[in-house]
Amino acid sequence: MNSISFQEIREEHLSEVQEIYNYYVANTTVTFTTELVTIDEIREMVMSGNSRYKSFLIMSFNTVAGYVLIAQYNKRQAYDKTAEVTIYLKPDYMGKGIGQRALEFIEEIAKNQGFHSLIATICAENVRSERLFSRNGYNKNAHFKEIGYKFDRFLDIVCYQKII
Repeated sequence: MNSISFQEIREEHLSEVQEIYNYYVANTTVTFTTELVTIDEIREMVMSGNSRYKSFLIMSFNTVAGYVLIAQYNKRQAYDKTAEVTIYLKPDYMGKGIGQRALEFIEEIAKNQGFHSLIATICAENVRSERLFSRNGYNKNAHFKEIGYKFDRFLDIVCYQKII
């Protein structure tokens, strides 16, 4: 899909990123955030201030289709070669191969930033994300039962990992 491009997230993009994320907060179990986030909270999520961790808009025909990022997995120094990868697409852009392109793109960024291992933490109900990561060489290495609570029920998470 040649119409896909990536652009580093800047301050002027935060309201659009917030809108995408808040859709998932309000309507899905994709995120375990239960209250809509503010611009300041979304800024903290996608603009860490550490140049190793990168966030990008996913553009389709010059329109924002979603965003992808690599974030700090854990603050302890021994985890410095590991990052967490996250992809959020607007609902209309799902099932078009965009997530695949975003994952390939962010893995290349992660390699260039010196990361060795990538982790994806996924709600076990999110079958699309599980398929995406397993199709792309990520191994399911953990399944935590009833670790989150949203929409009046307990939810599991699964963790996928890829050595890059």
